[in-house]
Amino acid sequence: MDPSFIAKCAQIASAMEVSGHPKPGNVHRTQDFPDMIFEDFLISGIVSGESMEQAAIRGLKFGEKPQKWHKICLGELILEAVLETNRWVAKNTNLGIMMLLIPISAAAGMSENIDELRSKLDQIMKSTSPQDAANLYKAINIADAGGMGEQDDLDVSDYDSLHELIEDGINMYTVLEMSSEWDCLSYELTHSMPVTFQTGFPVFKDIQKKYNTNQATVQTFLNILAQNPDTLIRRKYGEDKAQVVSAIAKSVLHRGGILTQEGISKLVEFDQDLIQNKLNPGTTADLTASSIMVAYLDYYHEYKKIYDK
Repeated sequence: MDPSFIAKCAQIASAMEVSGHPKPGNVHRTQDFPDMIFEDFLISGIVSGESMEQAAIRGLKFGEKPQKWHKICLGELILEAVLETNRWVAKNTNLGIMMLLIPISAAAGMSENIDELRSKLDQIMKSTSPQDAANLYKAINIADAGGMGEQDDLDVSDYDSLHELIEDGINMYTVLEMSSEWDCLSYELTHSMPVTFQTGFPVFKDIQKKYNTNQATVQTFLNILAQNPDTLIRRKYGEDKAQVVSAIAKSVLHRGGILTQEGISKLVEFDQDLIQNKLNPGTTADLTASSIMVAYLDYYHEYKKIYDK
């Protein structure tokens, strides 16, 4: 796929995700947080576009040379995206999204369709280097995102871990695999992105065709949250609370979600309840963004027809 098209899909996904209204417990077009506002997320999605285009360019360049896929340098690109975001906004707004969208961009650069993209994505992740892992650790610490949870070994907040990663030859895939039991993004990146490709992407495409993009975004978010207790909530408040939030999301969906008046009433109530209790399904938002990006990438051949005329 064309790198420029891929970067635009990623930027659209970032913008559409944060614009989804009312996306429960998150910043959206009518709701800010005290330390992060709607415009911060829009700016972040725009300024990180260069990193995603570069990932796509490298994917295209090395696509036929699997032995060189480590040269895509996913960790470096994630770190660059976080540093660029920090130049424009004060708080971490998109680390999780970049962790998902940059590998997708690289895989899309060497793919012609969604099925091929998913297969290449898994192979690219397994081809990452220890330097990628070190750069990911740096990005997490710069973003002050709390990492992937405290660990006895290779703790992300421990500076000595950076040297250990390099000395022991531990790549980014292995580091994420170690965290995959308790961190949803780590699981996603080490298991061919099942939530993105099997839940989020098909829901978004289906709803967008029948309704509109905002409804597709919110309904995708609800479906992901209903099926996957949010990592950020689990980390802050425990497994039981994360399960309760997912159960409520499921009940909102049973009433139609954003597609019915009853569902909308429950959705608004759910949103405000999460905000009042400081429950932020941030990981769900990241997975919604990756789902939207894949949905737009799926339009590639239609895009080509227009531009080839």
